[in-house]
Amino acid sequence: SVNIVAFGNERDGFSEDSQQPSLIWSYLGRSALISQIDSSLSASHVGNPVFTEYQACVFGNVRLVVHDCPVWDIFASDWYTSCRLIGGADIIVIKYSVNDKTSFQELKDSYVPMVKKALNHCSIPVIISAIGARKNGVPCTCPLCTSDRRSCVTTSEGVQLAKELGATYMELHTLNDFYIQKYFGGVLEYFMIQSLNQKSSEKMKKRKKIQKGRRVHPPQLEQPEKMPILKGEASHYNTDLHNLLCGCQCADVVFYPEDLSTVVEAHKVILCSVSPLFMLLFGVKSPADIPDACIVQMARSLFTVEAGAAFPPAPHGVPPCVLPVRVVVKDSVFCSCLPEILHFIYSGAFQWERLEEDVKKKLKDSEKTEQVLEKVKCILKTPGKLNPVKDCRSHQIKQLYNTSLRLFFNTPVLADVIFKIQG
Repeated sequence: SVNIVAFGNERDGFSEDSQQPSLIWSYLGRSALISQIDSSLSASHVGNPVFTEYQACVFGNVRLVVHDCPVWDIFASDWYTSCRLIGGADIIVIKYSVNDKTSFQELKDSYVPMVKKALNHCSIPVIISAIGARKNGVPCTCPLCTSDRRSCVTTSEGVQLAKELGATYMELHTLNDFYIQKYFGGVLEYFMIQSLNQKSSEKMKKRKKIQKGRRVHPPQLEQPEKMPILKGEASHYNTDLHNLLCGCQCADVVFYPEDLSTVVEAHKVILCSVSPLFMLLFGVKSPADIPDACIVQMARSLFTVEAGAAFPPAPHGVPPCVLPVRVVVKDSVFCSCLPEILHFIYSGAFQWERLEEDVKKKLKDSEKTEQVLEKVKCILKTPGKLNPVKDCRSHQIKQLYNTSLRLFFNTPVLADVIFKIQG
């Protein structure tokens, strides 16, 4: 259910039309969401004549209860009832006529502090409705009208009142379909939905708490003196990737020197994930896709992709049904360091100091070592960017070249297995 409490009188005390319907009753009669109104409660409540109670159905089957209190004296005469109404309210509506300055001033001076005091311990949305078209005629100057009761309540005064209560302010020039159903009704129904959502959330939390409390606990068995401590297993992805290189499982590319004396196996997708040069070599990209002469020239001068007829049989790690790409390495010195270079690539291409050390140990020649490392830098070069020839250290290599296999996720490029997900 949603409980609305409305305070104040929207009628002009000096207006000839004393039969003008109230704001709340007009909304209940005009709103398209109201499916049923209990008219038996439309008269003043017998037990407490200071307010009128309405009941209706909104949103199909949600009960709407409205307490309309046109007389502010309820705060002075029955503080307990007024606080009980505010405490049980989901939405509060404060209404006044813009042509009754005296009533507004009394509301502001006497009753707003009481409302603020009652709202001190609860958070309830408040709507302030200024009702009527302002009458800008000359006020009466006779001695009986010295209080200037016919002067209008300005918009700025209403806005200031809304600021004091943290309320939503609106002006309703007349109680027609637009102002009641769309303007006032739209704001009111928004707060209704917010209230219902909050109640539903609190109800679910309470239900879960009750279910948790009623849960049957397992019997307490006698525990052994010492229990093993289970720790989260550390990731061994890097080790598995390195073992893939060492074990040569599923290798689809083989490197040979020009004399075909040795063979080094690898995986195209791993190589392409760290180097645009290998993408060019294995047909993933064309020379037009890599407008960098250094990379294209290095690919042509260092490697040659050959047909497999003149080559020895495929190594044991390559299945017979798979024809690996056979690549000749034209630089014999570079080819001799290829195992160390591949180890560097399969380790994420950022352990540069270790690669330098491994190449130095193998070649034992500083000039040849520098030449091999320069070729590696060109292989790992990002197209369009300068090659970091100097101060090429681990953290820089990691930032520049540590690309990912995610480049080939969910794409047919270099894929050798397809998962069909159904249902």
